[in-house]
Amino acid sequence: MTHSTSSLPAGTSAGPIASYYQRHIFFCTNERQNGDACCAQHNAAAAFERCKSQVKAAGLSGPGQVRVNKAGCLDRCAAGPVAVVYPDAVWYSYVDNGDIDEIVESHLKNAQVVQRLLTPAHLGR
Repeated sequence: MTHSTSSLPAGTSAGPIASYYQRHIFFCTNERQNGDACCAQHNAAAAFERCKSQVKAAGLSGPGQVRVNKAGCLDRCAAGPVAVVYPDAVWYSYVDNGDIDEIVESHLKNAQVVQRLLTPAHLGR
C-alpha cells in the first residue's frame, strides 16, 4: 500500500517555515448561557482589550511580532479566565490588568514565561 504525500513547490525546501506572527495569544471569551463556569464571567473580554492595547502601545503588534485574538471555549474552564500563547503553548490564568501587563512585558515582549500565572496542567473543563 502506498501513501500519497504532498510535494513542495519547485525551488522550496522542507526546512523551517517562518510564521507570520512571532507569537499569537488567544483569550477565551466564551460565555455559557446555562450558568456553568466560563471565562466571560471573569471579565475575559476586558482582559483581551487590555492586552490588545498594551501590545499596540508597546509597538509589538503586526506581522513578525504579536497577534492578540479572541477565542471560543478553550476547554480550560476550571482555570478560567485563561489565555494561551503560541507557538510556545504556554497557558495562563490571570486575575487583573496587572497580570495582563506582566504577560505582555515578560512573555510577549521579552520571551520570559510568567511562572506565577501558569495554568496548572491538571485543570481542564
